[in-house]
Amino acid sequence: MSKDNFDEVVNRSLELRKKYHKLELLHHGSEWTVEEDALAYLTDAGLVGRNIMSQQQRWPKADSQNELEHKLGENIWWLIVLANRSGIDIKDAVDKFLGKIEQLFGE
Repeated sequence: MSKDNFDEVVNRSLELRKKYHKLELLHHGSEWTVEEDALAYLTDAGLVGRNIMSQQQRWPKADSQNELEHKLGENIWWLIVLANRSGIDIKDAVDKFLGKIEQLFGE
């Protein structure tokens, strides 16, 4: 995968979420709600914080570098999923955000 192809990242993320929905149906009889996805994202976001603390020698935990890398990727995946489930195009959202902040800096 080209690291410069955000479209591919979005498409792969959404396909992977469909596979997780199948597991949810199998194990729970229903797909997770958007609220459950948001809670899972928030849990993983908290784990990013813990892994950063560990990486910076402020929290005792083994293998924090590998877990941090995994959780950062997972958090981006969750944001793509949440945007999609909320009817928001994540590429447009990021572009609008960056443009707004760049304007604040006069770029």
